[in-house]
Amino acid sequence: MNAKLDTTLFYVKNVELIKNFYVEHFNFTILEEDSSWALLNAGSSHIAFHKIGEKYLQKISKDHQFDNNTKLIFEIDIDILSARNELLSKNVRMREIKTFENYDFWLCDGLDPEGNVFQLKSRK
Repeated sequence: MNAKLDTTLFYVKNVELIKNFYVEHFNFTILEEDSSWALLNAGSSHIAFHKIGEKYLQKISKDHQFDNNTKLIFEIDIDILSARNELLSKNVRMREIKTFENYDFWLCDGLDPEGNVFQLKSRK
């Protein structure tokens, strides 16, 4: 069997909020959407957002931030400092820029409105 990653799906509280975040800040295009679902073209794969079921939504507070072990990594084609500063100016929560010894990329993590971690990756 050969496989390739087609879509990464996140269960979210507010599909409209998260969809708009990724469309606005990363220029992803909307492939499908309705009140409980959005599918975005993210380059070589897709990102999908599905509304959490009501019985689960009732168990979490309105300001709850998700804590998961998944990170979306986006290789960008501009200077990472410029990208970070642009996102900061739009009130996106961003961490410091970092790299590793013998590694050809700069990295910078950020958080979407529901606390999902994404990373910007820029060639040195």
